[in-house]
Amino acid sequence: MTAHAAPGYDIVGDVHGCLDELLTLLNRLGYGWDGAVLTPPAGRQLVFVGDLVDRGPEVVGVVQLVMGSVQSGAALSVRGNHDERLARALAGEAVKGSRSLDVSLAQLADVSVQERDEIRRVLGTLPSRLELDGGRLLVVHAGEQAGDPATREHFNVWGAHTGRVGQDGVKERVAWVGGYTGSALVAYGHTPVLAPDWHGHTVNLDTGAVFGGHLTALRYPERQTVSVPARRAYASTAHWRALTGVPA
Repeated sequence: MTAHAAPGYDIVGDVHGCLDELLTLLNRLGYGWDGAVLTPPAGRQLVFVGDLVDRGPEVVGVVQLVMGSVQSGAALSVRGNHDERLARALAGEAVKGSRSLDVSLAQLADVSVQERDEIRRVLGTLPSRLELDGGRLLVVHAGEQAGDPATREHFNVWGAHTGRVGQDGVKERVAWVGGYTGSALVAYGHTPVLAPDWHGHTVNLDTGAVFGGHLTALRYPERQTVSVPARRAYASTAHWRALTGVPA
């Protein structure tokens, strides 16, 4: 999907229901939020790399902020694998269960049927990719891969696994950045890292906020990153424990 260019973008990594951290980051970036309306700094637009939901404490608040901001034009967002999976579950599909999905479903239990339907609709129709700044910037959730549109869309949202299991017991993900030869700067998330991870013309912005790491934004075209620390760890994964050296 191609969107109209704005003078500047602030691209936020995986939020996973961490509303307090998101509001702190937005304040640091100069955005105003009155509980209903997001006010960007002049000439800026907010962009999310997806995975708005699951694991964290305020999934509904994060989705409401993003939905309203997208509808007003103050923000854009791509669809993450957690967003797509929750949308499918809300549509009544038999989705493979997990504790992270259960966290979102439990929080949505107190939301009206109408609002759940709207959340399902919005999450399920977020684009898989955003080509910005005349094609010089590409925002996806999991990564970029050449191929037919359907295959590429799935990879943008879900990535892929090699079939091997790493030393941390987690399925090994395809390391696509080494083979990326496109001209666009790719901003993405999906795989938690300790700090913004630059490889060639790519940058991973998922710095593990929900695991007690940081929530990070990339300021573009400045190519500067801004991070705020998580208030605490809200969830745990083997991958994050391996990165941080925290025992299971």
